[in-house]
Amino acid sequence: MTQPLLSLSGLTKRFGGLVAVNNVTFDMNKGDLISIIGPNGAGKTTMFNLVTGQLGVTGGTVVFKGHDITAEPPEARARRGFGRTFQISKSLTSLTTLENAMVGAFLKHRDLAAASRKAEAVLEMVGLGARGHVKAGELTLSERRRLEIARALALDCEVLLLDEVMAGLNQTEVSDVIALVQHLHREGLTIMVIEHNLKVVRAFESRVVVLDFGKMIADGTPEEVLSDSKVIEAYLGRKRA
Repeated sequence: MTQPLLSLSGLTKRFGGLVAVNNVTFDMNKGDLISIIGPNGAGKTTMFNLVTGQLGVTGGTVVFKGHDITAEPPEARARRGFGRTFQISKSLTSLTTLENAMVGAFLKHRDLAAASRKAEAVLEMVGLGARGHVKAGELTLSERRRLEIARALALDCEVLLLDEVMAGLNQTEVSDVIALVQHLHREGLTIMVIEHNLKVVRAFESRVVVLDFGKMIADGTPEEVLSDSKVIEAYLGRKRA
């Protein structure tokens, strides 16, 4: 049996009396594209922070390529192959778009010229090849979202975690980002996406994991998950029979 690329087992995070992530368990295989959905406050971003090391776990384990990385800091996980975006842009607004991408590239490309080449390549990949000279603070929202993706790609990541990367974009911009994510997936990246737009989730035509009040309540295809009564209740607030 093939070993999963990433395994979350009993993943739990408490903040005082609040259980933000409650015993979440699932595997990702190399090349998977998984959408993480759920109402506001369901624990989606907290789960991302546990996977990438921004938060320490209260319980459970994170295993990557057979190695228990539960206690490793974010920089160690980045070196192993994790790249992510954030809900709020982390771009360095006084630096150019190219310089921002180089910040990620320096993790594995210490030579200035090599880091610059890597940064130029990922900017081209996300559609910002002609914007390298522009200060990040002057980019549009859509461009800042793409820069976040470029910075993650510059790490030479194997697992790309996208946290609401389409939030605030218009329909044309959303379609463009969907196409970009699909392209990256076809190129072999393993991708986990937090998304609220259920049309986007359907467009990916891949596995969906649903969180509600920190618990995993569904795991399956978009058709299976979005017709599940527990998922409908979580989103629409229907009372249980």
